[in-house]
Amino acid sequence: MKRYFITGLLIWVPLGITLWVLDLLIGTLDQSLMVLPAEWQPEAWIGMRIRGLGVILTLLVILLTGVFATNFFGNKIIGLWERLLIRIPVVKTIYGGVKQVSDTLLSGSGHAFRKVLLVRYPHAQAWSLAFQTNVPDEVARALPDEHVAVFVPTTPSPVNGFYFYVKKSEVIELAVPVDRALKYIVSMGVVSGDPRGSQ
Repeated sequence: MKRYFITGLLIWVPLGITLWVLDLLIGTLDQSLMVLPAEWQPEAWIGMRIRGLGVILTLLVILLTGVFATNFFGNKIIGLWERLLIRIPVVKTIYGGVKQVSDTLLSGSGHAFRKVLLVRYPHAQAWSLAFQTNVPDEVARALPDEHVAVFVPTTPSPVNGFYFYVKKSEVIELAVPVDRALKYIVSMGVVSGDPRGSQ
């Protein structure tokens, strides 16, 4: 009986959490419809609320923004807008920091999380999965030997973690894709090392 119950939990818990996260995400994105005038909202001309229309609107706005920003005139306007934002004292700190992080993580030319490493953490007898990031020039000049910047995520939430510098000679580079390493971390090592088992 206990085995059957645990098996049932293993099926329903991931499914239930996935549905809950999707419902929360869709509900949040549906709030984007509130930016439309009341007479333009779907409820005004359909007569009922349809969940998910906000997701479509959000994706459409993101896509159109990308199209606008990649042409010559759009690029100039976006640049002007960003230069205006970074002149505002408090806004420039928040916007500048968030933009640097998002550019690094989302841009195809960025170098964030390009390598999966093993580093000795939290003590010399232990190894932890880490992701290699960039060493700022000021830090590289201050350190006597060649170092790499590493981000050690926490389990099971990889968005939190520790960022520090380690001698390049003291890390082990793994031939593991970043997405599979993230699965190892989120699953607390339960995911198989075989690529077919980690899908």
